Amino acid sequence: MSSAAPTAPDATSEQDVRTDAPAPADSRLARLRAAAGRNRGDIVVGLAFAALAGWLTHGLWPDPSGRVLALNPEDQALYEWFLAVDARALLGDFGLLSDRLNAPDGVNLMANTTVIALGVLFAPVTLLFGAPATFALLAGINLAGTALAWHLLFTRLLGARRPAAALGAGLCGFGPGMISQTNSHLHMTAQWLVPVIVWLVVRMLRAADPLAGRRKAGGGREGRPGPDRRAVLTSAVGLAATVSVQVFVGEEVLFLCAATLLVMAVAYALTDRALLRRALPGFAAGMLLAAGLALLVLAYPLWFQFAGPLGVADGMFSPHYFSADLRSWWTLSPLSVAGSDDAARLTTGPAEYNTFLGWPLLVVVVGCALWLGRRPLVIASVAGALTMGALSLGPTVVHGGDRTGVPGPYALLAGLPVVDGALPMRFALAVLPLAATLLVLAVDRALGVPGRARRLVPAAVVAALLPVFPAPLPTAERPALPEFVTGGHWRQCVRPGGVLVPVPLATPKEPWPMRWATAADAAFGMPEGFFIGPYGRDGTAAMGTWKRPTSALLADVAKQGGRPVVGDRERQQAARDADRWGASCFALAVDTPHAEDLRATLDQLYGPSTRIADAWVWRV
Repeated sequence: MSSAAPTAPDATSEQDVRTDAPAPADSRLARLRAAAGRNRGDIVVGLAFAALAGWLTHGLWPDPSGRVLALNPEDQALYEWFLAVDARALLGDFGLLSDRLNAPDGVNLMANTTVIALGVLFAPVTLLFGAPATFALLAGINLAGTALAWHLLFTRLLGARRPAAALGAGLCGFGPGMISQTNSHLHMTAQWLVPVIVWLVVRMLRAADPLAGRRKAGGGREGRPGPDRRAVLTSAVGLAATVSVQVFVGEEVLFLCAATLLVMAVAYALTDRALLRRALPGFAAGMLLAAGLALLVLAYPLWFQFAGPLGVADGMFSPHYFSADLRSWWTLSPLSVAGSDDAARLTTGPAEYNTFLGWPLLVVVVGCALWLGRRPLVIASVAGALTMGALSLGPTVVHGGDRTGVPGPYALLAGLPVVDGALPMRFALAVLPLAATLLVLAVDRALGVPGRARRLVPAAVVAALLPVFPAPLPTAERPALPEFVTGGHWRQCVRPGGVLVPVPLATPKEPWPMRWATAADAAFGMPEGFFIGPYGRDGTAAMGTWKRPTSALLADVAKQGGRPVVGDRERQQAARDADRWGASCFALAVDTPHAEDLRATLDQLYGPSTRIADAWVWRV
C-alpha cells in the first residue's frame, strides 16, 4: 500500500538557474491543484454526502437555539450542556469532575457520554455561536464524515471502484441505525474514526506478514526477508493514538468496533491459517504495543471513570428492555422514506431503530455473500454480521413484542464488566458496515466483469437501498430562553462559577433548565439535573440523583399548581437545602407554568423576591 518515495532534486536543479521559476507559494498551489485533480471523484462523493447530511438535519438550521429534534429533545438538551462544559477547556476551566451540575457533588464526565474530544475540538464554534449551533453542526458532520471515511477505506484498502464504494459508504453513514441515533446521540454517530482503526489494524497485519511484499513503483511486488517492523511500529502507534481519541468521542462505538474486529479476526484466521502462522507473531507484538501505549494515555481517565469520584462501574440499562426485536430486522425504519410509523412498536424509541434494515436489503446482502463465494473477507464479514446481529437480540429472543423464552447469545455475556454497559440492540450498528462491505465487494466485482451481472448486481443493490433511504429528521420549535439568561442578567445574582437554582430544578425527564447553563457557556452551576451517577442502590449507576425536600416541594407546585402551607419547618429545611447546594440565588422565569404559585411559595421560603429582567430572583 505504500508508494515509492519521490526522488530528491539535485543541488543544481533547473529551478536554481531559471529566472522564471515558480515561487514556492505557486508550487504549493500547483501541488494542491494536482492533488484535487487526482481525488476529484472523492471530493464529489464527499460533497454529496455533506449535502445529504445537511438536508437530513436542515430542520435545525433556521434557528439552532430555537429548534430541537422532535423525537428526542431531552437528550439534545443534555448534549448541548455537555458541549458547553467541554468548550470551557478553551478557557482553562475544565476537569473530568465538573461542578457545573449536581452541585455540590458534581458530575463525573468520564462516566457520562460527554463527547469530550468533539466538545474541545469545536469549542470555538460553541463559544462564538452557542452549543445548539455546535450540536446541529455535529449532527450533520457525524453522518457525512462517517460515510466519507468508509468511502476512502473501501477505495484505498479494498481498491473498490468509486460507484461501488459510494453505495456502501452511504449505507455506513446514512443507514437506518445511524439516522436513528442522530436523534441526539452524538457519541454513537461519531464513527468517522472507525475506518481509521480498521485501516491501521489491516496495515499492521500486512506489515507483519513476511510474504506480503512491497509495491514497486511500476505496480509489481518485490519480496522481503521478513515482516516490515517499521510499518508494524507506526501502525501500533497510530492505532494507540486513534483509540485514545475515540475513548473521548464515544467508548461504546469503540467497544462495538473492537468486538466486531475480534470476531472477524477469528473467522479470517480459521479461513486462512497460513496467514495466521506467518503473521501472528508480528501482529500480536504490534497489538500488544498498541494496547500498552493506549493504556499509558488512558489509565487515569479510565480509572477516573470507574473508580474515581462519582464514577460508576456498572451499566444502568436493562439488557432485557433494550433488546432488538427479531421481527424488526426485516421491517423498514419509520425514519426511512418507505417506512411506517407502525414499526415503532418494535423498539424502545426513535433513537434505537438500529436493526430496521428491511427484507429487500437483507435478501440482497445474503445474495451478494453467496455470489462472492468463500473469500476470507466475505466469510469474516458474514461471521461478524451474524454474531453482532445475534447479540443484538439480548438475553431472551423477542418476536413481534412477545418474549419467546428462547435464550439469545447475549445471555452468555450478561453481567461481564464493560459488556453490561452496552445496550444489546446497539450491537446491530456493527452490521451496517459489514453488510456494506459485502455490497461493495459484489458491486465492484460485477462492474469488472462482462455480461448480465454487470447490470443486474448494481441494480439489485440500488433497489434494495432505496427503501431505507432516510427522510429528514423531524424537528420542532422549543421555548425561548428568558432574557434573564440570554442577556447576561444572571450575573447580578450569582458570580461565575457559583450556583444558581432554576425553578423548577432540572430532572432527567425534564432537563430544560439545563438550557440556562448551556446558554451561559456553563459559567455557573446548578443542583440536581440530568446525568449518570452512583445514586442507585448500594452506589450503583442511576440517572440523576435524589431530590432534596425543597426541590420536591417546588416540583409538585410546578406540576400541579397550588400554594402549599409553609411553616418554620419548611423554611428551615429550605435554608439547609440552599446551604447544601451552595446556592447564591434562586431564579424563576415569569412565563413558567404556575409561576405565581411558585413565586408565592418561594416568597414564604426565602422572603420577598426581586425582579431582574423577565425573572424573579431570591438571593440566599
